[in-house]
Amino acid sequence: MNFLKNLVLYAKMVKFSHTLFALPFAGISFLLAYLESTLDTGDLLRIGALVLVCMVSARSAAMGFNRYVDSEIDEKNPRTQNREIPSGKISKLSALLFIGLSAFIFIFASFFVNKLAFLLSFPALFVLFLYSLTKRFTLFCHLVLGFAISMAPLGAWIAITETINIIPVLFSIGLLFHISAFDVLYAIQDMDFDAKEKLHSIPAKLGENKSRIIAIILHTLSLVFFILAGTNAELGFMYFFILSVIGILIMYEHKISFKYKGKDLPLIFFQINSWISVVLFLAILFDKWNEFLLKISSGISF
Repeated sequence: MNFLKNLVLYAKMVKFSHTLFALPFAGISFLLAYLESTLDTGDLLRIGALVLVCMVSARSAAMGFNRYVDSEIDEKNPRTQNREIPSGKISKLSALLFIGLSAFIFIFASFFVNKLAFLLSFPALFVLFLYSLTKRFTLFCHLVLGFAISMAPLGAWIAITETINIIPVLFSIGLLFHISAFDVLYAIQDMDFDAKEKLHSIPAKLGENKSRIIAIILHTLSLVFFILAGTNAELGFMYFFILSVIGILIMYEHKISFKYKGKDLPLIFFQINSWISVVLFLAILFDKWNEFLLKISSGISF
């Protein structure tokens, strides 16, 4: 019982449910890379499991590190002072052990994916940890977060092909701008506190109105790169139709942010980001379904 209770506690600390933000984008890249590869079904399942372990462990290490280095800041902020470390539910030593274990699992799993994935696991961890420090010296911290999360599509492609291709790069750039825009909107709720504590963020430095304009520009850029990615991947009508739906969801996200300015953002604000990534993945799966089934059936060994 205590084990399950602690597991839930650590999952809350790293916002495990938010893993859905980037996981479907990794799935998009994984699917498209598989269709261009010569992998059999057995290897697909093995690498797929390893990619999932890498995604979860890397994100857990990054979020754990974020909570650890920000614990003193979180303690001062009324919105975050009840988080697990500031409230004493998880000790700093326990958090460090969790971060170390998660980082080790990520590197260990990467070793069994392929050589390139293993070599890139170290700079990937550096970037993931770097984000948590950037708010102390640059207002571009949102773009660093976007870059850190945007490695997911490229990492999934590398796991399958051990190469770098324009398709996952375009998806990664689109995800970079998408997450950056989301984080700018998210940071508006802390802009007064950040300015008081001399922390760097676009809202704290440029104000609310300019931040909203920047978020709109970043989201527009994300859609442009998703269009370019779909074009290069030769995706069909369903993908581009879903992109138009995503555009509507993004506008709704901005509306919610504006409605709740100065207040804690509701759960729906975060759920929209998960919906965006999931429906985009399902659109591509639907578009490539026949090709995927044919590939799967031809790769099964009897």
